[in-house]
Amino acid sequence: MLIGAHVSPAGGLARAIERGVERGCQAIQIFNQSPRMWRPTAYTDQDFAAFREARESTEIRSVLIHAVYLLNCASEDNEIRQKSLASLTQSLRVGDSIGADGVVLHPGSAKTGDVGAAIKRAGREIKQALERSDGCELHLENTAGAGGTLGRSFEELAELLDASGGGRQLAVCLDSCHLLASGYDIRTADGLAETLDEFDRLVGLERLHSLHMNDSMVPLGANRDRHALIGEGELGEKGCAVFLSEPRFEQLPCVLETGVEGAPGAEDVLKAFKLRRRGKSARDRAIQARRR
Repeated sequence: MLIGAHVSPAGGLARAIERGVERGCQAIQIFNQSPRMWRPTAYTDQDFAAFREARESTEIRSVLIHAVYLLNCASEDNEIRQKSLASLTQSLRVGDSIGADGVVLHPGSAKTGDVGAAIKRAGREIKQALERSDGCELHLENTAGAGGTLGRSFEELAELLDASGGGRQLAVCLDSCHLLASGYDIRTADGLAETLDEFDRLVGLERLHSLHMNDSMVPLGANRDRHALIGEGELGEKGCAVFLSEPRFEQLPCVLETGVEGAPGAEDVLKAFKLRRRGKSARDRAIQARRR
């Protein structure tokens, strides 16, 4: 597992690498533009080259871009869909230019409308964005289920992937907070294993390409997206250790999005590494106990 954090590219794309190194990250995630504005940041080829050069001598082995939260590819409003398509296309093109492993996207919201129709609308926009980019992956993120958000279940994720064309550029990002909030009990090793078995059956583990590690302020099945510091929410340290040590997550980028100071800092990343070691030790003890 490649543990890291969401960091800011303020001051230039290459500064994101610097901030990742300061936090001891093996993976980073960035917004490629302001998350509160539709207008894209006008990066140059020099910006992209500086980012790639800054990364070369570091331990950062994975880079993700998170599409801005304004996007709603499933909107019934044509103007919102067109803005979402333009912004998503730009994110994918920036991903191509900096060598990102993928763009993470909240697929959209049906709000009060028909879910099936919303999935079809989202799929059309996503497919167009992929056709307008050069190959950067798009990782559809599971959601907590509030406000008609799409992707609250593995069935919906499978439908979204199919509606989006099902091509090799499409993958999934699983968020630990969203899993718990949408009703998947991942607080124990057995519970997480059962959840991943279901994911494999409905979506396919080969589609799982990235992770978000967030604890949850709300209990199992609450259908609200409320992140907590790792180890300090409903997952607790034990549940977070379980998630961070899951064998089927090996080699995947796992990004923290919540920290003591709001954004994750070095202490948050260090805690994630410690919980991973604790979880791996607990799994080793369980294996030894079964062999006796």
